Amino acid sequence: MIQNPSSIIRSLFIDGPAGRLEALLNAGSSTATHAALVCHPHPLFGGTLHNKVVFHAMKALNSFGFPVLRFNFRGTGLSQGEHDHGIGEVDDVKACLAWLENEFRLPIILAGFSFGAAVGLNAACSDDRVKAVIGLGLPVAADEERSYSFDFLADCPKPKLFVSGSRDTFSPQGKMRELVDAVPEPKKLVFIEAADHFFEGRLRELREAVEVWVRETIP
Repeated sequence: MIQNPSSIIRSLFIDGPAGRLEALLNAGSSTATHAALVCHPHPLFGGTLHNKVVFHAMKALNSFGFPVLRFNFRGTGLSQGEHDHGIGEVDDVKACLAWLENEFRLPIILAGFSFGAAVGLNAACSDDRVKAVIGLGLPVAADEERSYSFDFLADCPKPKLFVSGSRDTFSPQGKMRELVDAVPEPKKLVFIEAADHFFEGRLRELREAVEVWVRETIP
């Protein structure tokens, strides 16, 4: 039996600014048009590259034959360094983008969930290697320990998909609509009915939302 190349998973380490970063690469097809990077939620609250939302985002992007890289931010899992409250983590994302660029020489789609969306989109919007971005459960109503600015989105002309649960307290509908209204086109906002921040019981709908957007948006 010939193994589907996209079913191959490679475990690796990437040189990051604070030491090596643990990563997994789901291989893509030989005719892949894009590569993708998926960023995980807050590491101090259990977020890793194995998070369910991260996994389903990876599966959605990998279904198009894109090679997809997931990694652990500094100080998470086997990644070296210490948590830097979303500041140094932007540089972790840039190190992974550089690795993808060197490995595949393909335009990149970046997706992130929660903390990973806040940090990942911050790195991606000003990076020419990234052609489109996906924010899942964007934490626009975070608490005192987790507060983020999304001012950078005002100058982000790349295609943008935002997906949140209709019951997400960190990404409430009113605040999400207000944010998305203020950012430039192209953009799409999707609410998954009855889903919470972690899309519990609604991961299939999350994956489908990403797949529909990719078909609509990515050449």
